[in-house]
Amino acid sequence: MTYLWVQALHLVGVVSWFAGLFYVVRLYVYHAEAAARPAHEREILQAQFTLMARRLLHIITTPAMLVTAAAGAGMLWLQPALLRQPWMHIKLTLVLLLFAYHGWCSARLRRLVAGEVAGTPRQLRIANEAPTLLLVLIVTYAVVKSAVSPGVALLLAAGLVVVLGVAIQLYGAARLKRERR
Repeated sequence: MTYLWVQALHLVGVVSWFAGLFYVVRLYVYHAEAAARPAHEREILQAQFTLMARRLLHIITTPAMLVTAAAGAGMLWLQPALLRQPWMHIKLTLVLLLFAYHGWCSARLRRLVAGEVAGTPRQLRIANEAPTLLLVLIVTYAVVKSAVSPGVALLLAAGLVVVLGVAIQLYGAARLKRERR
């Protein structure tokens, strides 16, 4: 029964962590887009987006990451046999990539706080899709476990990258068309 409670806590942490990661980079996009606004608007918008990103990352996203990691470690402590499963090795590798992405988000925030732009809106929109790819792969391995071979997961990831790439291109074209009107 303890394992199920720890697993529930882990899932709440995961949902909160991903929500924060998805939104914080969207705030970076808005911050970068504000650079094209008149000076008085740019200053107000960028200050607000920086404040929002700082609060989101420090008050929600990072604590959710810590809850996720602690509960995940607790689940492995309660069921150490999971560490002998090949799917778990892949899942943990993907989670390490997610930690790296979180670190990238933190580095972008430090740039914003220093008064810099964290990238172009396009670069940031593309970067905002990384957690989507990781989410799909991590959940796939967590749910279907060894039934998914690494090759199938790689094809799934490649397909998702293509779909996301096409979606980004279509969105960019539609946005450009709207702006020209």
